[in-house]
Amino acid sequence: MDVYRSEDLPRGCAHFEAAIDLPAIPEEAFALLCAVEKWPAWLPLVRSAQRQLGAGPLALGDEVLLRLGEPRDEEQLFEVRRLVGNYCLTLVGAYSTRRRIDFRLERQSNRARLRVAWLYPTYHGAMGSALDHLLRGRAVAAMLDRATMQFRGLLEASLVS
Repeated sequence: MDVYRSEDLPRGCAHFEAAIDLPAIPEEAFALLCAVEKWPAWLPLVRSAQRQLGAGPLALGDEVLLRLGEPRDEEQLFEVRRLVGNYCLTLVGAYSTRRRIDFRLERQSNRARLRVAWLYPTYHGAMGSALDHLLRGRAVAAMLDRATMQFRGLLEASLVS
């Protein structure tokens, strides 16, 4: 099941998802997921991540400054728009609501399944969207698959120690 149904997507957005089964319960995985400073270790597209004026646990309305892509790219501000403990975390671009990162944890008896969705705007209508999907689609999909695998590895390492 997809995180987003097609009717839920904002118009003109590219949408990619990945999922993986985790060897932990959602509570353990969610704690790692909310550690924003560790995102560059497992999210390949994120070069740096830091919370703005935040201390303590991640909360609804908190702002996160992310440097995405190349090292020379500008930082982008995201806001925590949805936060349901041990279940989901959604960040939305502060200046573009069509830029969104969504993490969901689904309980599966004594394990969890992580689903990551990445949405970003595409321009120039259907043709621009198709061209973006053709040129960048494989790279973004592979990046999300790699991110879920790296998250699982980081989670396993934290459970062992």
